Amino acid sequence: MIDRRAMLLGGLLAPAAARAQRKAPPPARPRFYARGTLEREVRFPGTGGVTLAGTLLLPIWSEIERVPGVVLVAGSGPTDRNGNNGLIAERVDLLKQIAALLAAAGIATLRYDKRGIGASTQRPQGSLAEQEAFFAWDHFVGDVAAAHAELLRHDEIKSYATALLGHSEGGLLVLAAAPTITRHPPHGMVLVSTPGRPLSVILHEQIARGAPALVAAADKAVAAIQATGHVPTGLPRELALLFPPYAGPFLQHLLAFDPAQALRRSKMPCFLLQGAADTQVVPMADVQPLIDAMGARGAPGEAIVIPGVSHNLKTVTWPSDPGFAGPLAPAAAAKLTAWLTQLLGA
Repeated sequence: MIDRRAMLLGGLLAPAAARAQRKAPPPARPRFYARGTLEREVRFPGTGGVTLAGTLLLPIWSEIERVPGVVLVAGSGPTDRNGNNGLIAERVDLLKQIAALLAAAGIATLRYDKRGIGASTQRPQGSLAEQEAFFAWDHFVGDVAAAHAELLRHDEIKSYATALLGHSEGGLLVLAAAPTITRHPPHGMVLVSTPGRPLSVILHEQIARGAPALVAAADKAVAAIQATGHVPTGLPRELALLFPPYAGPFLQHLLAFDPAQALRRSKMPCFLLQGAADTQVVPMADVQPLIDAMGARGAPGEAIVIPGVSHNLKTVTWPSDPGFAGPLAPAAAAKLTAWLTQLLGA
């Protein structure tokens, strides 16, 4: 059923996308040039005075011609520029693998450590109010726009051929940031494993499935955050990890953000890439609202749900496999490359 619906949507939307994106063929790539990549460590200003650290990965032929570029935005929690999270023992490397995949296809990428993570400006050690301001939702959204501006600052990048790619919560930040970029706006966006319903609804259902004894306390905490913008004290230890004290203002916006409505308002070409074995963003309940929004908005787009693929776009080999480690699932890699090379003229 999932595969049929995804294929049906692709059949309806892909022709429109192809018509909208049809253009003169790009110049032939210099096939005689050496294969490989160029990697450049960058530091650039984020929102509110922070410094963000990232990696620009370029196809080696960017030495002689400009190339398209994509900003990669990491998911929730302490996830770094490569897609690794200190709370997970395995190396996921999702964004690092996507960067290598796209470089081989002629597309540059900029991936960066979010504020408070890795080599970017760390969380302030002052008052709770200072920490809440540091982690404000608008700052994370502004950091996406700042990363896009940094991508364009490099001479190797075609200013008219860029895109944003967000994984999980990163997809929500992409949806929020895209309409704010008015100077050389991105030409498209990719939402990978991105939920289509407000987080308040998803959290309630996730906790009900995995820890039903915590549902009442979690619902009370969510209501308090939504009302006040602050995380209440005295939470059970399990919920304290989910709702850190400094994240109140960020969570207040995130819990209320409606990704389907944001996508419906956007006229930007969009590719929705989802694994059918995702246990965090569940097909089709969490994904269908995005598919419906994309189909109703009258703008180019495509959606695909790939069987046997995890939240991190890895092949799931057995029912209890979380799908953290290993290479990108071949079907996911192929679809992502094909969509972006057509969109950006790589």
